[in-house]
Amino acid sequence: MLSLHLFLLLLLSSCLCTYSGTSDKAVDTLLRLLPQEEGLRSRDLGDDPNEAYCESWRLSVETNNAGNWKKISARCSSLVEAYVRGPQYALDSKVVARFAQAYAKNIQIAGDGMDAWIFDVDETLISNIHHYFVHGAYRWKVKNGTAREQWAVSTKSPALPWSLWLYKKLQGMGFQLILLTGRKETHRNSTEQNLLAVGYHSWEKLILRGNLDSGKRAMAYKSEKRAELVAQGYRIHGSSGDQWSDLMGEPMAKRSFKVPNPMYHIP
Repeated sequence: MLSLHLFLLLLLSSCLCTYSGTSDKAVDTLLRLLPQEEGLRSRDLGDDPNEAYCESWRLSVETNNAGNWKKISARCSSLVEAYVRGPQYALDSKVVARFAQAYAKNIQIAGDGMDAWIFDVDETLISNIHHYFVHGAYRWKVKNGTAREQWAVSTKSPALPWSLWLYKKLQGMGFQLILLTGRKETHRNSTEQNLLAVGYHSWEKLILRGNLDSGKRAMAYKSEKRAELVAQGYRIHGSSGDQWSDLMGEPMAKRSFKVPNPMYHIP
């Protein structure tokens, strides 16, 4: 049986390499040749083309393969809404938080107050789902700048439960928790009120965009702020964020943890 599996894999590889213009249908046909264990067989290709495509689309978004995407694919909007409102989103967030905790437990805290962990705020510590989705309409709603400003000062965003769990675990371990957000400095009071109201407290710093940061891309802005923290003597052991621009750019944390967010992309 092993030799048969190997033969089929080699056949598939050979066919794909030989025919660079192979159609999706032809590839699906080749994939059907690969044997699957009973009980582990995936859905027949084409049973639900939207769901299958959107699962792949979401994976590409989370792994940054989609690049600077602008909006959710029209065929996926209702499925993305179902994901973020359903149990899988919470489970995915839980797994990320557990991995982060496991990593943090192995770090020796020096006790000098300079062992730091950075958190983004929106879609990392708190959720803005209700701002983005039209209830019951099963479609993506892109709010304009004024609406976003109004939401930011509303203090209505709930905590993401597993992020709050991780926050408290790290706090108990002795990490200095630094919140680095793309929100404006003018929203400091409302942001602090919102965070405190849903259970976050005793952070080391809350860094927001000042006037000099206006117009900077998120990755450039956050990289600059991390560099300032390192210059102050902080050791950035970990970083949690829902955007790759929260995590990438020098200096990086020693380890970064990507929180799921298929709703929007910030370069």
